[in-house]
Amino acid sequence: MHALEKEKLPRLSLGEGRNMVTQLLVVNLTVFIFLFFTLVIYKMEQVGEPRFYQDIMTWLRLPGSLSLFLSRPWTLVTSLFTHMGVWLVFSNMVWLWCFGTFMQHLAGYQRILPLYLFGGICGNLFYLAAMQLIPGFHAQAANAHTMGAAGSIMALAIGVTTVAPRFRIFPLMAGGIALWVITLVFTGLAIGTLLSSSNGITQLPILAGGALAGWIYMQQWKKGNDWGAGFNRIVFKLTHVFHPAAQRVDPEDIKKNLQSDSPLPPYKRIGKVPEQRLNEILDKISENGITSLTDDERDTLLRASKPE
Repeated sequence: MHALEKEKLPRLSLGEGRNMVTQLLVVNLTVFIFLFFTLVIYKMEQVGEPRFYQDIMTWLRLPGSLSLFLSRPWTLVTSLFTHMGVWLVFSNMVWLWCFGTFMQHLAGYQRILPLYLFGGICGNLFYLAAMQLIPGFHAQAANAHTMGAAGSIMALAIGVTTVAPRFRIFPLMAGGIALWVITLVFTGLAIGTLLSSSNGITQLPILAGGALAGWIYMQQWKKGNDWGAGFNRIVFKLTHVFHPAAQRVDPEDIKKNLQSDSPLPPYKRIGKVPEQRLNEILDKISENGITSLTDDERDTLLRASKPE
């Protein structure tokens, strides 16, 4: 932990390369803006807001009725990117930005999208199960629905807290604020908001499912079982279909080459640390987060940061 305290804290920025958090924010906000202006057009043309929900939202948000869900199973995923209401999308995106940035810094950007989807889908499955099995909920299932990224964000929050619960931000403020405290505040606000709204209690299983998914996923990752590795490879291949062959270099292939016994180019030293060695460490942080570094690698990174 001593080495971590000397490292730069995660920057809550929107312009870093390989920033999966930024891409999720863009997707969510783009969908929201599209839906918002579509609703405005419906109102301007005097078609009416109920018709908007019937024509469009019905096919995007997750229904509470099992029979309706079976007729539109894609809503298990589309609902995770669907928001209506400025406050809802604003609060969700702020927390996504916060916990996503911490996760990206501590565990690597390749953990973000798989955990976002896994946590959100588990939360939605918990919601569907609760609407069918809990008597008080089942009576409302026919007209109930859910949407938003609450389950996904809860998965990221619990997941990153599982990795480094005592990680501190704002260290100049009386020693900083522990990550678990921020997660506790977020959880309390999320539950309080649901309980204070009508029928909000039916949304609590989403938070429970997302939290459980985040904890299980990152516990497995800490043990060396990356459940999202296969998904990341598929996404990489799909997003590089039209790239020239020379540019289609899978990150896993790069990692294997670095671990092979093939001769490396001559070292070029930067201060007290060879440039080749420094680049390898930085690539490892980008792929797996700063917590993946060994004590020797952290010491090397600190030596490289000191002026000659």
